[in-house]
Amino acid sequence: QVQLVESGGGLVQAGGSLRLSCASSGRTFRTYAMGWFRQAPGKEREFVATISGSGGSTSYADSVKGRFTISRDNAKNTVDLQMNSVKPEDTAVYYCAARTSVVRSAYAYDYHYWGQGTQVTVSS
Repeated sequence: QVQLVESGGGLVQAGGSLRLSCASSGRTFRTYAMGWFRQAPGKEREFVATISGSGGSTSYADSVKGRFTISRDNAKNTVDLQMNSVKPEDTAVYYCAARTSVVRSAYAYDYHYWGQGTQVTVSS
């Protein structure tokens, strides 16, 4: 069983930066590909970014490409999402997710474990 706990959410002005972090329990963190997803009020959950188990491969949604960066530290069992040049449309609850494969995926149904989410609000 893997437990995921997100942190780092909050209120930020448009154009600013925010760094989200997700801490994972368990001793086999490197065997899990990780992803960040988000859900805005009244909308479906959507893919943001994903990273392979080794950290050597990443993928991003077009809406965040060039602004967000996903990274992981397998020694610390953490995965981060650096958010730069944020926009009001980035406002959402952000979820960290883990899948029992080293291969990254942009599809929520591929993930087996989810955190409880952290709220990000971007003011204009």
